[in-house]
Amino acid sequence: MKIAFVGKGGAGKTTLAALFSRQLAAQGRTVLALDADINQNLAPALGASPGQHALGDSLTEIKDHLRGSNPLISSAAAMVKTTPAGRGSRLLRVTETNPIWSRCVATTGGIRFAGTGAFAESDLGVSCYHSKVGAVELILNHLADADDEYVVVDMTAGADAFASGLFTRFDHTFVVCEPTVRGIGVYRQYRQYAADHGVALSVVGNKVTDAVDVDFLREHTGTDLLAWLGTSRHVRAAEQGRPGPIEGLEPENRAVLDTMRATVDATVRDWDRFQAQAVEFHLRNAHAWANDATGEDLTRQVDPGFVMGPARVTS
Repeated sequence: MKIAFVGKGGAGKTTLAALFSRQLAAQGRTVLALDADINQNLAPALGASPGQHALGDSLTEIKDHLRGSNPLISSAAAMVKTTPAGRGSRLLRVTETNPIWSRCVATTGGIRFAGTGAFAESDLGVSCYHSKVGAVELILNHLADADDEYVVVDMTAGADAFASGLFTRFDHTFVVCEPTVRGIGVYRQYRQYAADHGVALSVVGNKVTDAVDVDFLREHTGTDLLAWLGTSRHVRAAEQGRPGPIEGLEPENRAVLDTMRATVDATVRDWDRFQAQAVEFHLRNAHAWANDATGEDLTRQVDPGFVMGPARVTS
């Protein structure tokens, strides 16, 4: 299951993504956590060290591997962030050994982790952060994860995730929402943008102090409101440099994490739609800029009839 955490900057999406990942790992579940936020705070929230190489700095190696023997892709240089998988492409499994994981993935507390890498000084004025996030989009386009595997992605803040088709790469999206006007504003953006793309979305309230806050969230998010977390001494201690085991999180807040997991588990996966949306956004990008950038007609990279999914790994 691919899961996105989104929300207003400062709403606590990184904290929630880390708590959710740690809870899953403590329950013996398979977790791959990816940090696709420009601030790159997920590693410390997990108590992890970054991998030896950042995904964004390994884009050439990622393309070389994923291209495989796909005859529709002329070269790794002709791959862009939206290039969809097809016959001959190398598909990824969460726990396998492959050059991408070996190069970029670290493991801590039972959680496999990789980050896109921070925005470097050399990037200033000459590139945008989407060039790094493109590595995550390519990986998700080629990741044949199983239903009982959890791929948790901490996304960029605000509505920036909609700058590409990355927002359609998930089985479920959690909007972390503070009980504030600004928090609701970001939620409404997500709801509006996601409405036409079948994005399964739930709101998780955060920094909720009392029933008035709950009523505010319920008034503005309706049935999208799944659950909410109250103030947490456990989280505050971690933010003050005194992290503790996930078992120390307040029982009511751990119960929220379990509600979130049950919601993810109940989400029906649609690999046909997943591939169709990958093709849709690839064609959009090809016509908008990628054909000109590569000097090729990248619409020819689409493999008609190919559908992603775990069955493709062994077929």
